[in-house]
Amino acid sequence: MIRAENVTFDYESMDEEGNVESRKRAVNHVNLEIQSGQFIAVLGHNGSGKSTFAKHINALLTPTEGTLWVEGMNTRDESELWNIRQNAGMVFQNPDNQIIGTIVEEDVGFGPENLGVPTDEIWQRVEESLKAVGMYKYRKHSPNKLSGGQKQRVAIAGVMAMHPRCIVLDEPTAMLDPHGRKSVIETVKKLNKEEGITVILITHYMEEVIEADHVFVMDDGNLVMDGTPREVFSQVEKLKELRLDVPQATLLAYELQKKGFPLRDGILSNEELVEELCQLKLKM
Repeated sequence: MIRAENVTFDYESMDEEGNVESRKRAVNHVNLEIQSGQFIAVLGHNGSGKSTFAKHINALLTPTEGTLWVEGMNTRDESELWNIRQNAGMVFQNPDNQIIGTIVEEDVGFGPENLGVPTDEIWQRVEESLKAVGMYKYRKHSPNKLSGGQKQRVAIAGVMAMHPRCIVLDEPTAMLDPHGRKSVIETVKKLNKEEGITVILITHYMEEVIEADHVFVMDDGNLVMDGTPREVFSQVEKLKELRLDVPQATLLAYELQKKGFPLRDGILSNEELVEELCQLKLKM
């Protein structure tokens, strides 16, 4: 569904005459492929380039060098811009930057209305989208009265109502409390599993990516690691060098391994760790 070939992006600083004064490379020759229906996580510390790369997927930014295709459409091709954005929707870190309606259902209907969807179908999409994210009972509420997690789910519904095949979420839980984070991630997983929507989650919360199909790790604009969550989180020392955490259960298992406990690599959850320790006890 998405293919990046040597994607490179430079932020340019201009002087008062409009001449380029300096360039800072944010994404450096990234190559990757994402298949339809996958749940993808992109990790990296602040400034790693992950959010800049995410903005290329729905053509908010276009490469300085290289090419990015969405469903075979080149993001540099301006004639394909609206088709690309219908296929790849974007949810930002702060839902207040994305919610513009005074009533929840009106906000969710704003996107499909701009796409020229007939009125009857708009309201059908609004209902379906709000039910999918568990916010239908709040359809008549003002977004200002909602919690951060509820606002973020409304933002996701607004993107869903445009019927994209892919949703890119750029650190959607960064401003939420633990309960709000859990609620939003459960919603995202449900959309991926039940609706078949391709999900690309940009995050620095490691527990959010345990169930991802594939993980890409970025550092200083470069793609430095990729694999399944188990393959990536098995490399604890390398992740530490990249200034990244690992899930708590993974870290505890790693520390126990260093103390001589013969545990397998890549334990991801508390349940897996408990099961492994129980098996170890039975062998003793």
